[in-house]
Amino acid sequence: MTSDHTDRVKQQVATHWNRRAPSFDDDFGHSIRTPGERTAWNRILDLVLEGRPGLDALDVGCGTGFLALELAARGHQVVGVDSAMIEEARRKAAARGLSVRFEEADAEQLPSAPRRFDLVISRHLLWTLPHPEAAIDEWIRLLRPGGRLVVVDGQFDTGGLARSSGIARASEEYAAIGDQLPFLNGRPREEIETLVKAHGLVRVTGDSLLDLVAAQEQRMVAEGREVTTHRRYVVWGDVPGKADETA
Repeated sequence: MTSDHTDRVKQQVATHWNRRAPSFDDDFGHSIRTPGERTAWNRILDLVLEGRPGLDALDVGCGTGFLALELAARGHQVVGVDSAMIEEARRKAAARGLSVRFEEADAEQLPSAPRRFDLVISRHLLWTLPHPEAAIDEWIRLLRPGGRLVVVDGQFDTGGLARSSGIARASEEYAAIGDQLPFLNGRPREEIETLVKAHGLVRVTGDSLLDLVAAQEQRMVAEGREVTTHRRYVVWGDVPGKADETA
């Protein structure tokens, strides 16, 4: 794939998300709306952060800032990057009185220096990228020894997309470029665990987020929505540190 073609694919992706930015948080699953969802997300973040204080954190593909704002509220120093929706993220941070630096950047070619962060985290980003494996290498490049990469993602059933107007994969923008996105429909958790291990991470672990899935299903019922079950997960692993080198 040529660079010009890749740039056109990425521009199409940015166009889609900028179009949806004003109402993005209103779409199901993009924000926390119930006590069950709040409890699930608290557990997820506690699980992957393991009580580490004062982290330099990067939320890559931050969108409207969901994870960046959650991390900032926990006292971490956060940078959020995305090719779209940055203005909405800044507006939300200001409204909540949280200090987060949001920047427009390409998730596959980030402008930061190596070993800049203790934590790099993404949510539902890999499927939007033309070169997801190259992106993982780029994210690992930014981590300090002992730093942690966290990938929140899922595997998606495309059978009902045609009737799902709020689903990105059903949009005109993605219909035009879907064959250029290798992870378009997601990948199983086990495949992402194997992938990040192959890229050099250690202590790779995953969780199937069954509490979040259950909380969202309860919300679907309460709101009179059709109940659909999604396979969600979080995978995390660490850049080898000095202890790993001497082990």
